[in-house]
Order: sequence, then C-alpha cells, then structure tokens
Amino acid sequence: MFYRENGQFKTTYASDQQIFPIAQDRWAVIALVAFAFIGVPLLVDEYMYRAILIPFLILALAALGVNLLVGYCGQISLGSGAFMAVGAYAAYNTYIRIDGMPLLLALISGGVFATLVGIFFGIPSLRVKGLYLSVATLAAQFFCDWAFLRVSWFTNNNASGSVSVSNLQVFGLPVQSPLQKYLFCLVLLVVFGVLAKNLVRSAIGREWMAIRDMDVAAAVIGIRPTYAKLSAFAVSSFIVGVAGALWGFVHLESWEPAAFGIDRSFQLLFMVIIGGMGSIMGSFFGAAFIVVLPIFLNQFLPVLGHLVGVEISTAAVSHAELMIFGVLIVWFLIVEPHGLARLWSVAKQKLRLWPFPH
Repeated sequence: MFYRENGQFKTTYASDQQIFPIAQDRWAVIALVAFAFIGVPLLVDEYMYRAILIPFLILALAALGVNLLVGYCGQISLGSGAFMAVGAYAAYNTYIRIDGMPLLLALISGGVFATLVGIFFGIPSLRVKGLYLSVATLAAQFFCDWAFLRVSWFTNNNASGSVSVSNLQVFGLPVQSPLQKYLFCLVLLVVFGVLAKNLVRSAIGREWMAIRDMDVAAAVIGIRPTYAKLSAFAVSSFIVGVAGALWGFVHLESWEPAAFGIDRSFQLLFMVIIGGMGSIMGSFFGAAFIVVLPIFLNQFLPVLGHLVGVEISTAAVSHAELMIFGVLIVWFLIVEPHGLARLWSVAKQKLRLWPFPH
C-alpha cells in the first residue's frame, strides 16, 4: 500500500517529465544521496573508504559510461580499459606539463582525449556490428597497452614505467585523506549520473535506443546511424576517461599500464551485464556487486572452510571468485538478461500490490 501511484497527479509538463515521477522513488533517492554525503562519513573507517567505497564510486562511473554505449546503443565494446588508460595518462600529462593546471580541468582533459580515441575506434561500428565490432574495439585495448608501455613520453620518461601524483587540490581544498577522496568522487558520480539520466531521456538517448533495437528501421524513420553511433562512443568514452583519471589520481595515486589491462575491460562489461544493460541504476548495482563480492568471498570462504574442517587458501579463494563470476554471468544471461536492475524493478512492482495479491 505504501508504494502506490494512486493520487499522484501530474498537472504540469515539468512534473510529468521529472527524472523520478513517483514520489516514493524521488524521496528514496534524495534520502540515499543525503545518507551518502552525511551518514557514511560518520559510520565508516579508513579501510571501508579505500577498499570498498572509493573503488565502487569510480567503477560505477566507468560502468555508467559503458552502459550508455553497450546497454543503450547496443554497440559491444571490449576497449573500456583502454579508454580508462587514455583518460588517466592524458590527465597526468596535462596536469604535470601545464603549470597551474587545476585538477578538475586535468580530469576533464582526460575525458576529452578519451573521447577522441573512442570516436576513432568507434568508426568500425558504422560498418560492422556484434562480434566483429567487439574485435575492433579490442584492438584499442592492445594498441593502448603497447603505446603506454613503450612510448616513454606518456610516463614523462620515467625509467620504471610508472607514474604518480600527489598533493591534489580542488578549488584550494585538499583531496588527500580517504574522506576527502570519497566526497570528491561522490560529487562527480552524482553529477554524471544526473547528466546521464537526462541524456538517455533526451532525443539523442531515444536515437541510441532505436539504433540498439533495429538500426535499419531507425535509419528508415530518419535517424542518422553515423551520428548516433559515434555520439554514443564519444559520450561513453568521455565518462570512462574521467573515471580512468579518477582511478589513477584518486584511488591508485601511482600506476602503470597494467592497471588498465584487458581484465579491466572485461570487469566493466561484467558490471553492465550483471547490473542490467540499458539501466542507469544497473550500473550502480553491477559496480557494487563486483566490488563487494571479492571482499565477501575473502572473508566468508575461509570461515566456511574452517566450519567443515577444510583449509581454504588465498589462491583457492581467487579461483572461486572467477568461477562464481562466470556462473553468475551465465545465470543472468539465461534467467534474467536485464540483470539486477530488472530484479529491482520486479520487486517494486510487487510492492505496488502489497499486501494484496491482486
């Protein structure tokens, strides 16, 4: 009864076009964001920030960008790790080579350069699709891995091949402690989340979904496939590039090309599949699942083994993590292709009928 739409009348165009037209959803999101900004800093410790919250926020931002391309536009990409690497190294070079470069502008510059690379490697999408497109985007991963490993200019001629940043500030405020990093990432995630939600509801978002559903029919009704596909690659690469810059600057602080290998690309794709393709909320669900599951398994499996008298090593936990990921991906593809977001939507439908079954 408490999750009913009855009596929630829309009397203006603005109220009818709200991001969350149902009052319960709107207040729940406001409460969740308020808790993230106010409640979380009062409850969690440094380990939670470094191991769970900060990685979750950054990976959720990256998954959001991948979901715009894969979930909303239907263009399969296996080069997300490469776009994250481009964002990280581009932001690093603009940050150290331009005197007085603000951190925020450096992160945005990383997104801009990732956009250019994403558009270039998105050109094959105009001719090929499906498996062939995934191979084309995979080429971006291999090329960027080679470039950042072999071209010393990207690492400022560092003999070790790694780069590092320190003493980060935004508008004169330090971004150094775990709490400061968490709040900085949270602000960016909220901003990009709202922008992405509005974008998929706009004309370009509807063009992406039309291309995803049937590109030939979309072209017949006047949608330009070239513009729709390349714009999806551009927006997705920009968001993923900013996330890559955040991953390097805020989370790692010191990194090398291996931090953005092909494993990262698959991880982001798994987030979209498990969370829910074509769903903004699914990006958050998928990121939370991927970040929390390894930590849960590291804590739970040894305890379970101890209860049954079996010692489970760290290597066994790592192998179990990969197997569980594989099983879950297959399960979601077969049972619920729309992922955790769809399960959440079904739960809300049930709440509309509760406590009455009809």
